[in-house]
Amino acid sequence: MHILVTNDDGPPSTAASPFILPFVRALERVGHTVSVIIPDAQRSWIGKAHLVGQDVVATPYWAPATNPDVHSPSNQTSDGGDGSGGTVESGGEGKGKPWILVNSTPASCAQLGLSTYFFQSPSTPPIGLVISGPNYGRNTTAVFALSSGTLGAALEAAVCGAKAIALSFAFFDRVTGGEIVEEACEHSVRVCEGLANVEGKGGDGKVEWGDGRLYSVNVPLQRGVSGRAVRWTRMLQNRWEQGACFQEVEGEAGSKVEGPEAEEVRLRRGEELGEGEAGSKEDAGSASAQQQRWKARHFKWASVYGCL
Repeated sequence: MHILVTNDDGPPSTAASPFILPFVRALERVGHTVSVIIPDAQRSWIGKAHLVGQDVVATPYWAPATNPDVHSPSNQTSDGGDGSGGTVESGGEGKGKPWILVNSTPASCAQLGLSTYFFQSPSTPPIGLVISGPNYGRNTTAVFALSSGTLGAALEAAVCGAKAIALSFAFFDRVTGGEIVEEACEHSVRVCEGLANVEGKGGDGKVEWGDGRLYSVNVPLQRGVSGRAVRWTRMLQNRWEQGACFQEVEGEAGSKVEGPEAEEVRLRRGEELGEGEAGSKEDAGSASAQQQRWKARHFKWASVYGCL
């Protein structure tokens, strides 16, 4: 089967996107034709957005043999030479099919992958399935699912008429490699194959494709997961409490915002950041108080999961 893979965590790296590389390798080992188109940077929490008015650039990227600690944009179109990034395992730049990096959103990656010439050739079968992920973290609740770039890319593929699966890895101790991840990848391949190969309704009446339908698969990173039963379940319905997503910061714009990769790592570690400072207690009628009240204020994304 020709499978299009995208994600919202961006290019392979231990810090931000540790699962896409072993998952693609697992798909290839069982004989699938795999095409990969992903954002060129961390794009979590962006849902099914497209960046209107932006010059969207698609860049070839030869994936490394192993995950680098962090992704380096300077390596993404070179042959690397030391296996640190941008290498092609079959012998260097241009001698294997590259992945495509896009300076846009997961949904845009799905749209471009399905509608452009990147992965179309006389010798390549049509794309039969789109898999978005594996996401670094579960998507089992309404708050996460409605914000997830992983689900957003799968939804974009579904409304384009493709079979689409959003795949997420639920971690408990921040495992990013080794046998547990390999087992989760191989198990995920089997689950996705099982869903994709069902035409119409399955024997249990639960699997059905068409009409913009997609499936969200969550795989726990636990040893022995491949021997456990696969269960149907429902999305947990939850919501944010007031003020749970942003923290006010002092100083110039962006001075305390570390970028999407660093912020995402911080969030994954479950660090609960403090609240912004209380407002001014000056007389609201004075000019200085009014200026203080209506000055530009800076915030950064700092979700507190205890407020779900």
